[in-house]
Parts: sequence; C-alpha cells; structure tokens
Amino acid sequence: MVLRKAKTADIPVIWEILQHGIQQRKEDGSEQWQNGYPNEQTVWDDIDKDCACVLVDEDRVIAYAALIKGTEPAYHIIDGEWLNNDDYITVHRVAASKDAKGKGVGKELFHRIEALCINEKIYNIRVDNRFDNATMLKILERLKYTFCGDIMMNGAERRAYQKELRKDRS
Repeated sequence: MVLRKAKTADIPVIWEILQHGIQQRKEDGSEQWQNGYPNEQTVWDDIDKDCACVLVDEDRVIAYAALIKGTEPAYHIIDGEWLNNDDYITVHRVAASKDAKGKGVGKELFHRIEALCINEKIYNIRVDNRFDNATMLKILERLKYTFCGDIMMNGAERRAYQKELRKDRS
C-alpha cells in the first residue's frame, strides 16, 4: 500500500468513499457528516490546497484523508491541554472504501500518515473526532493517540487527540 497525494482524476472514487463514510455514520446513529459536509467541493478544495491524500492498494484508491500542515484554528481553544506546542499535521476527513471495512485499512492509513510526518520532520499529529464515531475512536485508541480534551469544530463538540512521534523511528 502507498500513501500519495490525490489527483483530480481521483475525485470520483474519493467522493464515492466519502459518501460511503457519510452513510456509515448515519447507519451508526452518528450526526457526523450529516449536514452536507464533506461534499465534492470539499475534495476539490483539499486538492487545490495540496492536502488531499489517498491510500492506494494495487492501483486502487481505498482510503482518503486530508493532511493539513500548519495550525488548525479550531485547536486554539481546548477544554484540556495539548501534549506540546510543536509543529503538527492535522488529519481531517478520514474515510475508507466499503470494500475495505474490517480489513485494518484505517490503521494502515494512520501508519502511513505517521511515516510521512516523520519523513517531513514533523513529529506530532493532531486529529479530532465526534464522540459518537466509535470506529475512529477505536483506531485512535489502538494507535496510542492521547485524548487531550474537547474542542469545537463547525459548531459541534469534538474529542481532540494528539500523538507524539519518535524522531528516531525509521
């Protein structure tokens, strides 16, 4: 599997993956992604901002995430405390194809993101998630992301996590 920048040619499959994520959140009883966000324009914007990434397995896009360098304004106010104030990459809009369900693709995606961060000499990842997205919460717990507190994102309370990456990891 390879993590790479998304291209405009990937948009139809990315949108299909996100639509699956939207439907899955609905079926799980979550309010996450049930208000028209994310949408296809969000993917175009991510590509324009050079933050759209896809996980590819045998030339097939199986997962999507937006990896944003720099500060996330919503993270400035936290009911809790971040692990540090060092540079970080924010992970947003994580989704996997329906064919990938139960196959560890989310975990693999985060492993690849961590490797990318280390390669770029950024040793912190921050991510937020709704309290009712059990799938993502399990992934973050398994991968030892630290719960740092609650933040507000787009008018909704979210759980905020951070992981410090080892600088000596190869």
